[in-house]
Amino acid sequence: MPHLTTNGVSFYYEDTGGPGPAIVFSHGLLMSSRMFAAQIEAFRGRYRCIAYDHRGQGQSSDPGGRRHDMDSCFRDAVAVIEGLDARPCHFVGLSMGGFVGMRLAARRPDLLYSLSLLETSAEPEAPENVPRYKLLSLVAGWLGTRFVVDRVMPILFGRTYLTDPAMAASRASWRAEIASRPRSIVRAVRGVVERAGVTEEVSSIRLPTLVVVGDEDVATPLSKARHIHQLVPGSHLARIASAGHSSPLERPAEVTQVLSDFFAALAQ
Repeated sequence: MPHLTTNGVSFYYEDTGGPGPAIVFSHGLLMSSRMFAAQIEAFRGRYRCIAYDHRGQGQSSDPGGRRHDMDSCFRDAVAVIEGLDARPCHFVGLSMGGFVGMRLAARRPDLLYSLSLLETSAEPEAPENVPRYKLLSLVAGWLGTRFVVDRVMPILFGRTYLTDPAMAASRASWRAEIASRPRSIVRAVRGVVERAGVTEEVSSIRLPTLVVVGDEDVATPLSKARHIHQLVPGSHLARIASAGHSSPLERPAEVTQVLSDFFAALAQ
C-alpha cells in the first residue's frame, strides 16, 4: 500500500499513473478515498488519478492533538500534490475535501488547473447543526462510531440512496465502514464542526471552478452551493438529482459525466 510521509503523517494514497493531467480527489468526513472509486475507474484511461486519505482517516495515520483543523489539512494537500509531483492538477473535493480545495485555490492557485467542489460550503458550520454534531462526536469519542452510525447515515446520504433496494449492498458496505472508524475520528469531526468560514478567500478564486450539489443534500444544501457559485466569478453550478451529501457514491454515473464535461470544456 503506497504511503507518503509528510507533515508528521503517513498519508495513504492511490495513484493510477499515466501521462494525462492529474486529478486529485479529496474525500469527505468519515469517508475515505474509496468514495471516488467509480470516478477513478472512469477517468484512469485519460487522466492520472490520485486519491488520498485525510490525516486520521481511512488508512492515513493520526498525528494526535485535539482536532485536525482545516488549515493543517490544507497544508497536507499541498504536501501531497507537491510530493507526488502532480501539479498543476484538477482538484476534486467533497465536503471536507471541498473545505481544503477552496483554501488551495485561494492560497496556492499555482498548484491547480481547476477546482471542483462537491457538497461543500464556504461558511462556518451552521449554528443550528453544531450542538447535534458535537453530541454525536461526544458519543463517538467515548463509545465508537457504531453507536452513532444510524444517526449519521441520513446526514451523509440522501433519502433515495437510503431507501433504494438496488443500493442495499452499497449501503451496507458504507455503514460497516463508518461504524468501524476509531474513536480518534473525533479529531477530524472537531476540525470540521469548528472550522472558520472562508467566504472572503473564496471570492478571490479565479480558477475554473465547478460547484456540484445533490438535490437531497441536507448537510450542505443547495443554498450553500449557490453561495459559492455567486462568490466565484465564472463558476459553473450543477445539481445532481436524487443525490444527497455523497453524490459520487449515490449517483456515480451522473457525477462522472458532470466532471467529464467540465474537464472537456477546459481542454477546448
